[in-house]
Amino acid sequence: MAVFGIFGTETASVASSVYYGLYALQHRGQASCGIVVNDDGVFHAYKDSGLVNEVFTPAVLKQLGLGQIAVGNVRYGTSDTKDRINAEPIVVNHSKGRLAISLDGKLVNSAELKTEMELQGSIFHTGNDAELISAVIIKERIRSASIEEAVCKAMARLKGAYSLVIMSPQKLIVARDAYGFKPLCFGQRSDGEYVVSSESCALNSVGATFVRDVKAGEIIVFNKDGIRSIEDHCGTAPERMCVFEYLYTARPDSIIANCSVHLARKRAGAMLAKASPVEADVVIGAPDSGIDAAIGYAETSGIPYGLGLIKNKYIGRTFIDPGQNLREDKVRIKLNPVRETVEGKRVILVDDSIVRGTTMARVVRLLRDAGAKEIHVRSTAPEFLNPCYYGTDIASREVLIACNHTKEEMARIFGADSVGFLPLEDVYKLAEGGNCKGYCAACFNGNYPTEIPTAGGESKYDRKISEQKN
Repeated sequence: MAVFGIFGTETASVASSVYYGLYALQHRGQASCGIVVNDDGVFHAYKDSGLVNEVFTPAVLKQLGLGQIAVGNVRYGTSDTKDRINAEPIVVNHSKGRLAISLDGKLVNSAELKTEMELQGSIFHTGNDAELISAVIIKERIRSASIEEAVCKAMARLKGAYSLVIMSPQKLIVARDAYGFKPLCFGQRSDGEYVVSSESCALNSVGATFVRDVKAGEIIVFNKDGIRSIEDHCGTAPERMCVFEYLYTARPDSIIANCSVHLARKRAGAMLAKASPVEADVVIGAPDSGIDAAIGYAETSGIPYGLGLIKNKYIGRTFIDPGQNLREDKVRIKLNPVRETVEGKRVILVDDSIVRGTTMARVVRLLRDAGAKEIHVRSTAPEFLNPCYYGTDIASREVLIACNHTKEEMARIFGADSVGFLPLEDVYKLAEGGNCKGYCAACFNGNYPTEIPTAGGESKYDRKISEQKN
C-alpha cells in the first residue's frame, strides 16, 4: 500500500499531480487506487479496482477537476479485503465537517477497536483499517478543537503500523506510528506546494524536492500558514522500521531513512556472496528487486553478472496478488530466460526473498528449460518464518515454505542444486549509514515490537490453522 498527498493554496490540477505520484508508487499496490480532490472544501472522489493508468483515464481526471489539496492511495488486495469497496481513500462526513483518509499499514488492535465502536453505534462498510481509523478520529474530533488534536488523541488508541495522509477542508495532515514501521516523507515544489509520499521516488515524479522523512510518531499539519510539527508521540516507542522495505517493497531509486534502497540491496548481495558462496559461471538477478543484489553478489564473488531473465513490464508483482492461482498464472507470463546467458552455465540466481516458493519453482524450471547446467538459488532475505501483522499479506506460517522445509528440501522442490539465505545478523547491516534507530525483522526472527492480534491466548491466524487441522 502507498499514500500520497499534495497541499497548495492556489487552485491547480492537483489530481494530475497525485496521478503521477501514484503511478510512481504502483509497485506498492496493484489491486485498487483512488484520488480525492479538495476544491475550497468541496470533495470530489474517484476510486476503483485496477491499476492507476486504467482507473484514471483523461475523462476521470477531468471529472475530478481543479483544487488546492488532494490525497491518493494505491492498495494491494489482501486475502480478506480484495473487493472494490475497500479501495481508498475513505471519505467521511461528520458533524464538524468531512475528511478523506489514506493508509499504508495495518493495526494489530483493529478487532477490539471495531467491536468497541460498533457497540457505540458505528457502522462499517469496508474491511480495511482506514475506515476504522477514520471512525476513531471522528469520535475524538467531536470533542476536540481541531482535526490535528483529534488525530493526536486517536493515535494513543491505535496500535500497529500506520502511515496516514488525512485531508480536511482546509488542511493536509500526515501521521506516522510511534514505531515508524512504514516509510513516509515530504517535499516541496518550486511553486510552493507541499507533497507527501510513502517513498521519495514519487516526489521526483512530480518535480518536488525532498525535504525530510516524517519522524516516527510525528504529526505534520500543512495549511495556509505553512507547516507545523506535533511530536507528542515521538519517542514513546522504540523505532522499528520494516526492514523488508529495503529488501523488496520499496523502489530501488528511493531514499528511506537517509539510506539508498539500491545501495542497501547491493550490500545485501555482497554479504550473501560471503555467507553463501558457490562455484558458478554467471550471477543473474530475479527482476526487479533481485537485480541490485545480484550485482552486489557478482562484484564481491568475482563471478560475472549476466542478464538472465527478462520481465514483462506489463505484469505486476506476484507476491502481492491475493490468490495462489492468480499468482501462478502471472508467473507463467511474467518472466522469460535469456538462453545465451544461462545455457550450459552454472547459474547463481539471486532473488530478494523466498516466501511461498511459488515463483521460485517456476523460475528454476524456466532456467532448466533454457539449458542451465546448475542452478544455485540465493535469497537476500533470511528464511521467512513468521506472519506479518503490520501490512504484508502473509496470514499464517502454513503458507511459508521455510517453516515446513529445510534448505535441502526446498532445493528439491524448486529443482535447484542448492538454496542459500542471508544470515539474520546481516539484515541489520543493510542500511548502514542511514539514520533509522532500529528495524522490525519479526517476519524472520519472530520478535514482534507490539502485541499481536489474539483470541483466546493464541494468534487468530494460528487458531485458524489449528481449526483446519482438527
